Amino acid sequence: MRIVIVGCGRIGSGLAQALSKSGHTVTVIDVNPAAFDLLPASFRGQKIAGVGFDRDVLVEAGIERADALAAVTSSDEANAVIARLASQVFRVPRVVAELYDQRKADVYNRLGLQTIDSTAWGINRAAELLCYSPLNTVLSIGTGGVDIVETEVPTLFAGRKVRDMTVTGEIVVLAITRSNRTFLPSLETLFEERDIIHIAVMATSSNHLRGMLGLA
Repeated sequence: MRIVIVGCGRIGSGLAQALSKSGHTVTVIDVNPAAFDLLPASFRGQKIAGVGFDRDVLVEAGIERADALAAVTSSDEANAVIARLASQVFRVPRVVAELYDQRKADVYNRLGLQTIDSTAWGINRAAELLCYSPLNTVLSIGTGGVDIVETEVPTLFAGRKVRDMTVTGEIVVLAITRSNRTFLPSLETLFEERDIIHIAVMATSSNHLRGMLGLA
């Protein structure tokens, strides 16, 4: 994947390092060239000094071909502007914005922005949101403690009951889409091949769910 990261502070530099190590093509933008000192010598991505909401700077960073963008500067307002530019103007498929003041979360969510709270989510969580996965996050609720995800039912669950995928307080199957019809299942409902399942999962339990589904 081609990923643009705007902001090279603690979260931005850590995210750039983690994504680069995973084999992604990463470009980091920061208004302060000295911020790039936080990147390790092993970082092989591109570094661009400039204002993150400057269109020319974003184009230089390859935003027109980017698969994802993370706006993780020290300013909520700048992150919101950058994220809106990326999603609304450049149509970047996956965009996240770091949010320091959680009182603004509802406003940003109404604008269609996926926000991350660095104190609760961290670098690994941000990387998970940016990268494509068979387990697709369609909505994060509140400050990101609960996700609504969807995936095609794995072969190992075909013929098994919804209760087999349910973990009280962690993982709940909300709905199933089958043959172009979506319905609310009971715990006794049997999964069928090609079902699309919609699941509520605690963010802290996402690895548990991935392991259960054979996606870890």
